[in-house]
Amino acid sequence: MILDKIENADLYKNIHPGVKKALNYIRNTNFNDLPMGKHEIEGNDLFVIFKEYQTKQVDGNLLESHLKYIDVQYIVDGVEQMGVTMHTGQEPKKKYDTVDDYMLFDEPYDIITVNKGMFAIFFPDDIHMPDITTGDPSQVKKAVIKVKI
Repeated sequence: MILDKIENADLYKNIHPGVKKALNYIRNTNFNDLPMGKHEIEGNDLFVIFKEYQTKQVDGNLLESHLKYIDVQYIVDGVEQMGVTMHTGQEPKKKYDTVDDYMLFDEPYDIITVNKGMFAIFFPDDIHMPDITTGDPSQVKKAVIKVKI
Protein backbone atom coordinates (compact mmCIF):
# COMPACT_ATOMS: atom_id res chain seq x y z
CA MET A 1 0.00 0.00 0.00
CA ILE A 2 1.13 3.52 -0.77
CA LEU A 3 -0.33 6.68 0.76
CA ASP A 4 0.85 10.09 -0.43
CA LYS A 5 -0.06 13.51 -1.84
CA ILE A 6 -0.58 13.88 -5.57
CA GLU A 7 2.30 16.36 -5.82
CA ASN A 8 4.63 13.45 -4.96
CA ALA A 9 3.27 11.21 -7.74
CA ASP A 10 6.57 11.14 -9.65
CA LEU A 11 8.11 9.10 -6.82
CA TYR A 12 5.96 6.15 -7.93
CA LYS A 13 6.23 6.36 -11.73
CA ASN A 14 8.38 3.24 -12.04
CA ILE A 15 6.22 0.90 -9.96
CA HIS A 16 4.00 -0.19 -12.84
CA PRO A 17 3.27 1.46 -16.22
CA GLY A 18 -0.47 1.56 -15.45
CA VAL A 19 0.11 3.21 -12.07
CA LYS A 20 2.16 5.91 -13.81
CA LYS A 21 -0.71 6.46 -16.27
CA ALA A 22 -3.26 6.54 -13.43
CA LEU A 23 -1.31 9.17 -11.49
CA ASN A 24 -0.80 11.24 -14.66
CA TYR A 25 -4.54 10.98 -15.30
CA ILE A 26 -5.24 12.33 -11.82
CA ARG A 27 -2.84 15.25 -12.27
CA ASN A 28 -4.20 16.14 -15.72
CA THR A 29 -7.94 15.78 -15.14
CA ASN A 30 -10.31 18.56 -14.16
CA PHE A 31 -12.68 16.54 -12.01
CA ASN A 32 -15.15 19.45 -11.93
CA ASP A 33 -15.85 18.66 -15.60
CA LEU A 34 -16.01 14.87 -15.23
CA PRO A 35 -19.48 13.33 -14.79
CA MET A 36 -19.93 10.74 -12.06
CA GLY A 37 -19.64 7.14 -13.21
CA LYS A 38 -17.23 4.85 -15.02
CA HIS A 39 -14.95 6.26 -17.74
CA GLU A 40 -12.57 4.22 -19.85
CA ILE A 41 -9.03 5.50 -20.13
CA GLU A 42 -7.57 2.45 -21.92
CA GLY A 43 -10.53 0.11 -22.17
CA ASN A 44 -10.64 -2.55 -19.45
CA ASP A 45 -6.91 -2.17 -18.80
CA LEU A 46 -7.25 1.26 -17.20
CA PHE A 47 -10.47 2.99 -16.20
CA VAL A 48 -11.77 5.37 -13.57
CA ILE A 49 -14.88 5.23 -11.44
CA PHE A 50 -15.72 8.75 -10.29
CA LYS A 51 -18.15 8.81 -7.42
CA GLU A 52 -19.64 11.00 -4.72
CA TYR A 53 -20.97 9.55 -1.46
CA GLN A 54 -21.36 9.94 2.28
CA THR A 55 -18.71 8.30 4.42
CA LYS A 56 -20.05 5.60 6.72
CA GLN A 57 -19.47 3.97 10.08
CA VAL A 58 -17.73 0.60 9.92
CA ASP A 59 -20.77 -1.29 11.31
CA GLY A 60 -19.48 -4.78 10.51
CA ASN A 61 -18.40 -4.00 6.94
CA LEU A 62 -15.74 -6.27 5.50
CA LEU A 63 -12.38 -5.50 3.92
CA GLU A 64 -11.86 -6.20 0.22
CA SER A 65 -9.01 -7.34 -1.97
CA HIS A 66 -8.56 -7.61 -5.74
CA LEU A 67 -6.46 -9.94 -7.91
CA LYS A 68 -6.83 -8.50 -11.44
CA TYR A 69 -6.54 -4.78 -10.68
CA ILE A 70 -4.51 -2.36 -8.61
CA ASP A 71 -6.69 0.32 -6.99
CA VAL A 72 -5.51 3.92 -7.13
CA GLN A 73 -7.94 5.85 -4.94
CA TYR A 74 -7.72 9.66 -5.10
CA ILE A 75 -9.71 12.01 -2.85
CA VAL A 76 -10.94 14.86 -5.05
CA ASP A 77 -12.89 16.52 -2.24
CA GLY A 78 -13.49 15.68 1.41
CA VAL A 79 -11.75 13.33 3.82
CA GLU A 80 -12.23 9.70 4.74
CA GLN A 81 -10.57 6.95 6.66
CA MET A 82 -9.64 3.58 5.22
CA GLY A 83 -8.97 0.30 6.97
CA VAL A 84 -5.88 -1.59 5.76
CA THR A 85 -4.02 -4.79 6.48
CA MET A 86 -1.79 -7.18 4.55
CA HIS A 87 -2.94 -10.42 2.99
CA THR A 88 -0.77 -13.05 4.62
CA GLY A 89 -2.72 -16.17 3.78
CA GLN A 90 -5.97 -15.36 5.59
CA GLU A 91 -9.03 -17.13 4.26
CA PRO A 92 -11.65 -14.78 2.79
CA LYS A 93 -15.08 -14.64 4.36
CA LYS A 94 -16.48 -14.33 0.83
CA LYS A 95 -14.57 -16.29 -1.78
CA TYR A 96 -13.05 -14.55 -4.78
CA ASP A 97 -15.58 -13.32 -7.36
CA THR A 98 -13.82 -13.67 -10.72
CA VAL A 99 -16.34 -11.49 -12.57
CA ASP A 100 -16.22 -8.48 -10.23
CA ASP A 101 -12.62 -9.05 -9.05
CA TYR A 102 -13.00 -9.00 -5.28
CA MET A 103 -13.02 -11.12 -2.17
CA LEU A 104 -14.04 -10.04 1.32
CA PHE A 105 -12.24 -10.48 4.63
CA ASP A 106 -13.15 -10.09 8.28
CA GLU A 107 -9.75 -9.26 9.76
CA PRO A 108 -8.23 -6.78 12.22
CA TYR A 109 -6.95 -3.66 10.44
CA ASP A 110 -5.21 -0.33 10.89
CA ILE A 111 -6.82 2.99 9.99
CA ILE A 112 -5.36 5.62 7.67
CA THR A 113 -6.81 9.07 7.00
CA VAL A 114 -6.90 10.24 3.38
CA ASN A 115 -7.50 13.94 2.79
CA LYS A 116 -8.34 15.96 -0.32
CA GLY A 117 -5.41 15.78 -2.75
CA MET A 118 -4.09 12.48 -1.41
CA PHE A 119 -4.09 9.05 -3.01
CA ALA A 120 -3.80 5.48 -1.79
CA ILE A 121 -2.58 2.62 -3.97
CA PHE A 122 -3.77 -0.86 -3.06
CA PHE A 123 -2.05 -3.89 -4.55
CA PRO A 124 -3.46 -7.47 -4.45
CA ASP A 125 -1.82 -8.12 -1.06
CA ASP A 126 -3.44 -5.01 0.44
CA ILE A 127 -6.76 -5.82 2.08
CA HIS A 128 -8.67 -2.55 2.42
CA MET A 129 -11.95 -0.96 3.48
CA PRO A 130 -12.55 2.53 2.01
CA ASP A 131 -15.29 5.12 2.64
CA ILE A 132 -15.07 5.19 6.47
CA THR A 133 -16.14 8.33 8.32
CA THR A 134 -13.70 10.31 10.45
CA GLY A 135 -16.52 10.92 12.94
CA ASP A 136 -19.78 12.22 11.55
CA PRO A 137 -20.60 11.18 7.97
CA SER A 138 -19.27 13.65 5.42
CA GLN A 139 -19.46 14.13 1.66
CA VAL A 140 -16.57 12.79 -0.42
CA LYS A 141 -15.75 12.90 -4.13
CA LYS A 142 -13.31 10.20 -5.12
CA ALA A 143 -11.73 8.82 -8.28
CA VAL A 144 -10.96 5.10 -8.14
CA ILE A 145 -8.68 4.18 -10.99
CA LYS A 146 -8.49 0.47 -11.76
CA VAL A 147 -5.12 -0.60 -13.21
CA LYS A 148 -5.01 -4.06 -14.78
CA ILE A 149 -2.08 -6.10 -13.55
